[in-house]
Amino acid sequence: KSGLGSNDPDAFFPGLVGANLLHAESLTGYGVTGAVVDTGYENKGQLNNNSMNEDRLVGHYDAILDEELMMVPSDESGHGAHVSGVIANSAKGSSSGEFNGVAPDVNLVSVRAFDGSGQATYADVIRGLDWILQDKGTYDVRVVNMSFSAAPQSFYWEDPLSQAVMRLWQDGIVVVASAGNTGPDPMTIGVPGNVPYVITVGAMTDNYTPADPADDRLASFSSAGPTVEGFVKPEVVAPGGHLLSIMGYHTIAREHPEFYDGQEYFVMSGTSQAAAVVSGIVALMLQAEPWLTPDDVKCKLMSSARPALDDNGGLAYSIFQQGAGLVSAYDAVKGTELACANRGLNIDKDVAGVEHYGGRANVDEDGNYYLMDLQGYMWADGYMWADGYMWADGYMWSDGYMWSDGYMWADAYMWSDGYMWNDAYMWADAYMWADGYMWSDGYMWSDSLTEAMSINVWVDQQ
Repeated sequence: KSGLGSNDPDAFFPGLVGANLLHAESLTGYGVTGAVVDTGYENKGQLNNNSMNEDRLVGHYDAILDEELMMVPSDESGHGAHVSGVIANSAKGSSSGEFNGVAPDVNLVSVRAFDGSGQATYADVIRGLDWILQDKGTYDVRVVNMSFSAAPQSFYWEDPLSQAVMRLWQDGIVVVASAGNTGPDPMTIGVPGNVPYVITVGAMTDNYTPADPADDRLASFSSAGPTVEGFVKPEVVAPGGHLLSIMGYHTIAREHPEFYDGQEYFVMSGTSQAAAVVSGIVALMLQAEPWLTPDDVKCKLMSSARPALDDNGGLAYSIFQQGAGLVSAYDAVKGTELACANRGLNIDKDVAGVEHYGGRANVDEDGNYYLMDLQGYMWADGYMWADGYMWADGYMWSDGYMWSDGYMWADAYMWSDGYMWNDAYMWADAYMWADGYMWSDGYMWSDSLTEAMSINVWVDQQ
């Protein structure tokens, strides 16, 4: 079967972020190319053909073999296929009649850097990123999905993978990274999600009730910030609980057959899937406005997101867990906010090694995380929202400052696993997304490129 028939099951996540509203306006990612750096690609109609039955796998590279492939690359794991399907599935659900992917007409480039067990080395991943950069003129990749992570071993500017990621951003390519599945404790964001420039994505879940936003919540596995350098991460959250997508009978499906339909579809949870949702949204944004820079895209995504609030109108989860809140594809495309992301950062100087940057997060003697302004004092009320959900005083919390300006961590404020969240923003499953804001949702680098990393670890469905 082509995969474009009428008997495909329904994936509800495009509707949770309002992508279906854009599909109705003929915004489907057509003409935009996205690259997926993962375990490979699945040769299925839902991915190979778009809604007009046109071929759209425009390139494939095996970074492990350092070889541009003539045939469709294999995916022994299934992770890469699943992530690609979240972004690009062009089939329509049999009951909803709506697309099962966020950007069903986007072109795809597959970069296999992870093996069948989901493992890779830094060298393989960097080789894949360099290939994307060098072949940008051939494939015109505009967005790269990175649903993987490794534990940070250095400041972001010293890490060779982070350096490769920054070069992509510098060259005009939007990078979307998963936050990681090792939450909910603070300081669990992995590489490359800790790079301040990129869009790092955490996960929420609809609790298996997509039509009822009242019980939506943050996924318990979603990694949280801040980073060692003081940046707030993730920037946004997206659906990452029990997402239905493409997969053949490969490693993940064999290990978890209860979530496999035996033919083409698999249900999986993780920030990997949440990142893929955002990569699809970015493709829709770039189709609508091809001139957007990566900083523009990040600004529009963050300024249009909606935070989860408690019954008193305060944040149900700290910004270190939910960032700006749940993404809205429709509002991101329709929004006009620009020049609000990565302010105070100069990627040219950062890549050149001239300047490096820190964020506004700090921790007090009691282990409470807070945000500083440029004078070093705590923001009003801890996390004051101003009109339009922008931070008070005009500062976006993604702003940075020169690392040398004096906000080095004092001995009394060393990051430690023992630090707990501020009591005012404790993690609590009892916090639900407020009805008023319904979702329409001292490290040292080893110099060795054999450092291991992996696709995000398996987590139970949520």
